[in-house]
Amino acid sequence: MKNTITKLTLATAVAAASLGMAQAQAADFTFSFAHVLIEDTPNGKAALRFKEEVEEKSDGRIEINVLPAAQVGGDVEIIEQIQMGLVDIGIPPTATLGNFEPRMQILDLPFLIADYDTMVEVLDGEVGREILDTLNDDNMFGVNFWGAGFRHITNNDRPIESPEDLEAIRMRTMQAPIIISTYENLGANATAMAFTEVYNGLQQGVVSGQENPLANIYTMRFHEVQDYLSLTSHAYHAYAAVINQDSWDSLPEDLQEIMLEAFDNGRDASRQMTIEDEKDILEAIEGEIAINEITPEAREAFIEASMPVHQEYESVVTTELLHKVYDEIGIEY
Repeated sequence: MKNTITKLTLATAVAAASLGMAQAQAADFTFSFAHVLIEDTPNGKAALRFKEEVEEKSDGRIEINVLPAAQVGGDVEIIEQIQMGLVDIGIPPTATLGNFEPRMQILDLPFLIADYDTMVEVLDGEVGREILDTLNDDNMFGVNFWGAGFRHITNNDRPIESPEDLEAIRMRTMQAPIIISTYENLGANATAMAFTEVYNGLQQGVVSGQENPLANIYTMRFHEVQDYLSLTSHAYHAYAAVINQDSWDSLPEDLQEIMLEAFDNGRDASRQMTIEDEKDILEAIEGEIAINEITPEAREAFIEASMPVHQEYESVVTTELLHKVYDEIGIEY
């Protein structure tokens, strides 16, 4: 009997010790990180790197649960859930955030940002910080801008070599007013459609074209159901890394610093992986889809054709903010 009691006491002690260790190892903060991308995209990989860095540098005090591939809904639904605190972190496109904070749309004005260096100068500088701060009234803290490269156009009608080539093409767009306005202004028939529905929409002929950066075109296999890829580089596809304001405020300063550093490293990783991937993607899809680049002269024509959209949205994004971006990149007004 004594041996039995001793064994039971020992077992209880071991169980209690194990429970204590588990409790000691439990995270102080558990955050969900939702996005619509496949994990194999640069930003999908960067989200996992963010998770690993935060958990390691916080010694397990923060746990990040990454929810990729639209597990909890599309970008609009994710933004709504972040506002309500049902999801903590996201990287929605700036154009979609424009449904909630109109000034965020400024980065999606067509042919505004011409190249990578200009993008870094604008997004990572004082103007970028001001744009992110517009989210403060929406219960979101804008941390920084991740990115998936410049957007290009694919379609099944013709190569896009001039603004006139977009005439009457049925273009799928993000659920973003400024993107819809851009294509309607260029003569296309724009249809808003969730990202996860685009492949079927193209395959079934509901739409005949779409726009996305190369990483999204390749991982979603749009090139399989499209005849032409035109490298227009008409807008930088920026994702705003955002966190629910209450979730952010719940963190002590030392953990906020860890998160900020990891967000910056995630941003840099997403951009670098995008650059590395794009050359490989073009080589991989060559022969499956006809690829063309627009000429410098055609780009000037596109810029001129896009000015009405800039003028239409000047009051939306505010003249002050638009002129700050123009000053930053050297556009006269």
